[in-house]
Amino acid sequence: MRQVIIRILLLLFLPVSMWAEDSPNAKQAKQMFDRTYQMVFGDQGCTLHYDVNLIGLYKTNGTIWYKGKMSKFIEKRYCAWNDGSIYHVVDYKKKTVTAHQAQSDNKDKYSSNFKFDPSNYNYHVESTDEGFLITLKLKKGCKGMKIIKALIDKKTRAPISLKIKVAFFWANIKISNFKSGNIDNNIFVFPKNQYKTYTFIDKRNE
Repeated sequence: MRQVIIRILLLLFLPVSMWAEDSPNAKQAKQMFDRTYQMVFGDQGCTLHYDVNLIGLYKTNGTIWYKGKMSKFIEKRYCAWNDGSIYHVVDYKKKTVTAHQAQSDNKDKYSSNFKFDPSNYNYHVESTDEGFLITLKLKKGCKGMKIIKALIDKKTRAPISLKIKVAFFWANIKISNFKSGNIDNNIFVFPKNQYKTYTFIDKRNE
């Protein structure tokens, strides 16, 4: 879940006829999505604060950094560093450091539910007083999040909030303090000397 918190954006329920894959609205929505996606996951990197409510299952908030395949997040109980090869997650309460292969789904119990392929969705955008509302709906026969609703800033195209439907539950994500660019690679290096007293758990072969 934490590794995927921002890999999406968009809005609401409209008649099927409005969702034609080659319609002008769909093309515009896809272009807007691509621009914001690159602001988050492009080579320049980004950082943002998030507040997550996975309805009935999970609540958290923290700060996350992205740059290409690398990431880092800090929360009250957990923090993690992903240098693109190894994913280290720290549990402050248990005083453990667990290492996974960066691409392993085992590193997070929710991550398999939040797989995202932009080509698996139909797109639509609508202008509101708060910003642009863009919706992605999963195409028939495809696997992934069912509906993705997002609010993005009209001027900067920065993400403001997300609402994601997975199976029968919703995840709500509020985004603030978004900054794209000038992210140093050293941010993603795990500071092992800070956790010498923690128990190390190696799950890189799982």
